[in-house]
Amino acid sequence: MSRDQATEISGSGVTEDIGDATVRYLLYGLLPGWFVPGVADWWMHRRTRIQETAGVKESLILPRCLKGVGGAPTLMMTEVGIPIALTLRYEVNPPLLSVQPGATAAHEATALWDVRTAVDSDREVRPVEQHIHSFLESLPFGALSALMCRHADQVKSLVRGGRGDPDAWRLVPRRRPLSRGCLAGIGVAIGACVLLPYGEELWRFRRARRRDEKRFTSDEARFRATEGR
Repeated sequence: MSRDQATEISGSGVTEDIGDATVRYLLYGLLPGWFVPGVADWWMHRRTRIQETAGVKESLILPRCLKGVGGAPTLMMTEVGIPIALTLRYEVNPPLLSVQPGATAAHEATALWDVRTAVDSDREVRPVEQHIHSFLESLPFGALSALMCRHADQVKSLVRGGRGDPDAWRLVPRRRPLSRGCLAGIGVAIGACVLLPYGEELWRFRRARRRDEKRFTSDEARFRATEGR
């Protein structure tokens, strides 16, 4: 921005806070950017009958005790949801900046595993779905880079180990908390665009798994009856 432009804006009484602009970008840019392709990805899963192809195999991505509850979609939603929840509730500081890169890296690793599982299965993964995945993978990096640019002082504090301040490693509630209406709106959007569609997908996973278990039990009983003759 030139000096003349800055003088013109200042003279018009228009001011812009970088922090407010960053928050608006995250709330009204990146979050909707997550919702729309997220729903599109769910639709691609549904139309290719993921529960009968990659879905059962995909559950192997989770620990054994959680098999059959959705695999990679559940894991990636957790990896994205935790940093979002923390950022909405707490100030950006070293502990928060420690969680976010770790969650971003974990999300990327899970996404690669997810795509590999889908490609190796009988499910058709079309180019449009690959592009949707690419867009979803870029969002955590966009959010992280925006926060790091906005809070460069906290990034320096993280690199320097908190600058010797013991309170630097304590989660601090936001000094300017988001309004209840804003948080409620975010909650409704997450429920409608993330939890509801992927909850339906998890239900299809579980139903397909139960059907496979019943089929296996029936085949095993038939085999034993044949062996006993």
